[in-house]
Amino acid sequence: MYQVPFEIPEYTYEEATARLRETRRFGIQPMLESVEDMLAELGDPDLAFRSLQVAGTNGKTSTSRFAAQVLMGEGLRVALYTSPELVSLTERMEVQGHPVSEPAFAHGVAAAREAGLRVNARRAAAGERPYDVTEFDLITVAACVVFAEAGVDVAVLECGMGGRWDATSAVKSIEGVAVTGIGLDHMRILGDTLEKIAGEKAAIIRRGRTCVLGAGTATPASVEDVFLARCEEEGVTPVLVRPEEPADAAGVMQPGEPRAHEGLPLATFHVRQRPDRIGAALIVDVRLPDGSTHEGLSALKPAYQAANVACATVLCERWLGRRLDDERLFDSVVRCPTPGRFDVLRADPCVLIDACHNPQSVAAFLESVREVAPNEAERPALLCAVLADKDVKGIVRLLAPEFPEVYVTETSSPRALPAPELAEAFLREGRPVSGTFGSVPEACAALAEVAYVACGSITTAGEVAAILRPGVQNRRGGDDITAGRA
Repeated sequence: MYQVPFEIPEYTYEEATARLRETRRFGIQPMLESVEDMLAELGDPDLAFRSLQVAGTNGKTSTSRFAAQVLMGEGLRVALYTSPELVSLTERMEVQGHPVSEPAFAHGVAAAREAGLRVNARRAAAGERPYDVTEFDLITVAACVVFAEAGVDVAVLECGMGGRWDATSAVKSIEGVAVTGIGLDHMRILGDTLEKIAGEKAAIIRRGRTCVLGAGTATPASVEDVFLARCEEEGVTPVLVRPEEPADAAGVMQPGEPRAHEGLPLATFHVRQRPDRIGAALIVDVRLPDGSTHEGLSALKPAYQAANVACATVLCERWLGRRLDDERLFDSVVRCPTPGRFDVLRADPCVLIDACHNPQSVAAFLESVREVAPNEAERPALLCAVLADKDVKGIVRLLAPEFPEVYVTETSSPRALPAPELAEAFLREGRPVSGTFGSVPEACAALAEVAYVACGSITTAGEVAAILRPGVQNRRGGDDITAGRA
């Protein structure tokens, strides 16, 4: 069993989160060397388990969750790394379907921070510039330590942003990758065109790795060409996951028709039943490249999740190198939680949250809203908050005509768009707002007797969940996996 090879301080959870906050001044650093050196300093905890990596503008969190659940169903001990959290930082690291405990999280952060200090001390002694170790660097290294000490067989790693410079790409045990799709997001960092963003995400495709290209990579053709060119450069034969009919991938793909590619393995999915109300079942069939089918996979999810179920199923099956057991696969899909994705927090009056945060994910969310509530006048109100570095105009244009009333607020994120500016954005789309609130708690208090949908950013969904889902903010996570550590 892996152990940290040097003495480290033992932090409380509060101390760990304080150390993480200190690193936020470094922002985002486009480099992997810091994470690579920290992992090496720690004795390569990332080599204690095998890894799968999932990237994409939309759908990557759900696909990662489905993949982890499927692999657990196949009898493996599985870790899951996602970001950002909805409420608690412990949510970013899961072992066997449960967030790790606060002591385990704090221990991982302590180990990562000590490794960073040791690496930087050595660099300074050699006359080299110390690394600016970012918050995401620390959490990623911490996760590797926690997963290694937990003795997991495989970790499913969700890219936080892009792929080329994402901290998860420093993990040396990655054997399979999936890209769910491409949209305009994080444009200041990843590029201002779909093709540039695709290039950043395609960098996770490397020689020797299983590769699955999800439905969202099919269009436009120029984006698909970026991925296929990368595969050719790396000598990788990707499996293409595509809808059997355009309606099967509504809200998932950019405009355009998927192209046929002779010689490349093709998996398809078909939505057999679409949910017609909140809580109704989605039923999907997944046809594999060999012509066999996993039929009747069911989930209490919106229809857009069909593409993510298919992508995760194909990734797991190709990586394992064998067919998944049908009964275990059915159980895994139907049981898989997707927090913050079409998530009902309160039944009466209804409060629904969704972590959609760019035009493509908003379009998918609205498709699901229309299915369960076709009459706009009968839908709940909208509570919206967005981040300033997103496509605010694109998000607002889609949301403005869809709800009978609109309220705006702003989250506690330093990237939050001020609520008055968001109200002006709605007004420019011809939609005046019914209320402007300076914070999410203020909005939730004012709307206590109102049915509403809260969306626009992941932090919006998370802050509403922290208020309305009792106990979630102070939960201690799953089993304390530090208990058996020597």
